Amino acid sequence: MTEVTFTHVGGPTLLVEFEGLRLLTDPTFDAPGRRYDFGWGTSSTKVAGPALTPEEIGPVDAVLLSHDHHDDNLDAAGRAFLKDVPLVITTHSGAARIGGTGLRPGESTRLNDVTITATPCRHGPPLSHPIVGDVIGFALEWPGQTHGPLWITGDTVLYAPLRETARRLRPGTVVLHLGGVRFPITGPLRYTMTGRDAVTLLGDMAPANVFAVHWEGWSHFLDGREGIVQAQLPLTWFPMGEGLTAEV
Repeated sequence: MTEVTFTHVGGPTLLVEFEGLRLLTDPTFDAPGRRYDFGWGTSSTKVAGPALTPEEIGPVDAVLLSHDHHDDNLDAAGRAFLKDVPLVITTHSGAARIGGTGLRPGESTRLNDVTITATPCRHGPPLSHPIVGDVIGFALEWPGQTHGPLWITGDTVLYAPLRETARRLRPGTVVLHLGGVRFPITGPLRYTMTGRDAVTLLGDMAPANVFAVHWEGWSHFLDGREGIVQAQLPLTWFPMGEGLTAEV
């Protein structure tokens, strides 16, 4: 049995603590109010600040960075935070830009007894990869897990390789990146899952624990808590800035 403590800092940023390790996902610590340009006519405004500062979080053993090229997953303060982190695990292309260990989907690395495997993401509609770039999720496996792997999906829409990953991996705990991201310039096209998409994805697996991040704090997150609740997604909500401990 392994107990894992999760602390949601805001947006996609999550502190994951277990067996003496402290991991942080997608560091975002900028103050609210700024508008960020994502390229190709897309932009977003940060509307909520982090629940914890980098100083309150303290040192971490590694950062799991789904991608480095969008500010809602790695902002200016997040980049400054990386300077004191001994290990950054990210996409292969991201590692070429910022350093760290780069993984392509299906590739793995180890941290102590934990195997960390990159899982596939498509951060937009079909054929959008040249615009949206590389993104990965993370599957974490270590001896003594009660329910199975811990899966952090990363920013992705619902598509076949994601569903195949759910069926193959059979995660015991899943952290979903939601938000139903859309931009006015691209109309109805989505760039992350909605609550309804997540319900479909959960039909491909039977996790004991279901959580969500990347659904609040930014103006381009159009499927927030209300939409997730309406979708009847069976998840446990993280209390913002406070630890929640689960058996994983």
